[in-house]
Amino acid sequence: MSASAREMKDATVSMLTNVRVSGPGRGGISDAEPSDVVLHGGEIVDIAPRGALRPTGEILDGGGGWLAPGLWDHHVHMNQWARTSRRVSLSDARSAAEAAARIGATEPGADGTRVGIGFRDGLWADAPTLTVLDAATGGIPTFLLSADLHSIWLNSAAFARTGRSAPADGILREDEAFAVMRSLEHGDAAALDACVADAAADAAARGIVGVVDLDMEWNEDAWARRISGGFDALRVEFGIYPDMLDRALAEGLRNDDVVRGVSGERAAFAELARVGPLKVISDGSLGTRTAACTHPYPGGAGNGALNVGQEQLLDLMTRATAGGLRCAIHAIGDLACSQALDAFGTTGAWGSIEHAQLVAHADIPRFARLGVAASVQPMHALDDRELVEAYWATQTALAYPMRAFADAGATLLFGSDAPVSPIDPWTTIAEAVARERGGEGGGGAGAWHPEQALSHEQALAASTHGGAGIVRPGAVADLVIVGADPLAASAEQLRAMPVFATLVAGRVTHLAD
Repeated sequence: MSASAREMKDATVSMLTNVRVSGPGRGGISDAEPSDVVLHGGEIVDIAPRGALRPTGEILDGGGGWLAPGLWDHHVHMNQWARTSRRVSLSDARSAAEAAARIGATEPGADGTRVGIGFRDGLWADAPTLTVLDAATGGIPTFLLSADLHSIWLNSAAFARTGRSAPADGILREDEAFAVMRSLEHGDAAALDACVADAAADAAARGIVGVVDLDMEWNEDAWARRISGGFDALRVEFGIYPDMLDRALAEGLRNDDVVRGVSGERAAFAELARVGPLKVISDGSLGTRTAACTHPYPGGAGNGALNVGQEQLLDLMTRATAGGLRCAIHAIGDLACSQALDAFGTTGAWGSIEHAQLVAHADIPRFARLGVAASVQPMHALDDRELVEAYWATQTALAYPMRAFADAGATLLFGSDAPVSPIDPWTTIAEAVARERGGEGGGGAGAWHPEQALSHEQALAASTHGGAGIVRPGAVADLVIVGADPLAASAEQLRAMPVFATLVAGRVTHLAD
């Protein structure tokens, strides 16, 4: 980008010049000839050959880059993701002893606690225990969040701080774990908002124009506060959890409503944050071995667990649907997916199944028939490769069936589940089309179930809002200009994709140096 273009950060653009139009909905091909694109009122109003239109207003020279729809991350825990940089990473810890020693060697934070994140105990040779963690951490309250956020390992001082009894392994799972994680989120709102602003700026630099935020709090207040304070980096659809559903219904919140509580000169930016789905966590996870499956896990670990019974799920989804809220049902195991699909069919709810990592063959076409989107995380497939082979080898359902969903006509939505995986849409797309990890972390293992790989167009579409982003007149001007054709780039080129500019409703939210 030119020096003059770099000065246009936060400007509202009237014309993009010298861009090559790409993206889903173009028959799997891109236009190699440069075009000029006219924007007005937050929308694309015209696309013409370069030089055919009179330049007007603020002009951004795309430098011959490729213009695609702006990208969305359809599943983020924004508070948790924003705090990740200030927590101790345990993602590469190879044993309980190593994880405990690493967290024990770190200085406590300002609140007198240590917090680590990202441990994966499913393949450890030793098991986490309270004794091991106490020996490494002493009397400083210490909390270790698992990579999947479905369990948390505490030392005795942390149990005392939370007022909970300590089991022998020091591990809390599912609802008990979620309650402790929520308690860790309380603190300095200004400091948290600064972390969120940094995370959002990084997302915009990767071409992200919007996220679905599924933090476990009353999210409307947080986003109203942030927008009132100057946040404008991306769009947000915020989730509502079952314990907050009564409040949401009583206050009349409906899907896509603009956030309340933003006034004055910031009122124009309120439309960036809107009411999203009812989020229900119906089962556990693979990493914690609590995803509800039809066949048992090896080693006598049982079949996982349904966190929400069918009657309760039907009640929640019925009330949400009647109140105008879509539903996002977390279901990882095949038993949980079947239950969730049954509930969608019975209640007439609309929305998505989140994760859908293990799905019965007979349930694949039901997603399309019921109009339920499969909101999936391609990076999880490769993160979980060894776990799937170790714990789901005897399952008869399909693991991470992304191509099967696409072939059945289901809508695919991509996300990261950050902080479970990082907000990195181009790596997400690369791993969906290659089914193989690149770079030094690739390990030379080859593609994993390549029959489930997606085409470039399918993967890019799943990374746009609602799986339906397109560059054409009449479409919203949420756009990204990148350095290579996203419909033709190799997996490695996708992972290293240069992002020249990101625009939300024609307003520049990122410009490359």
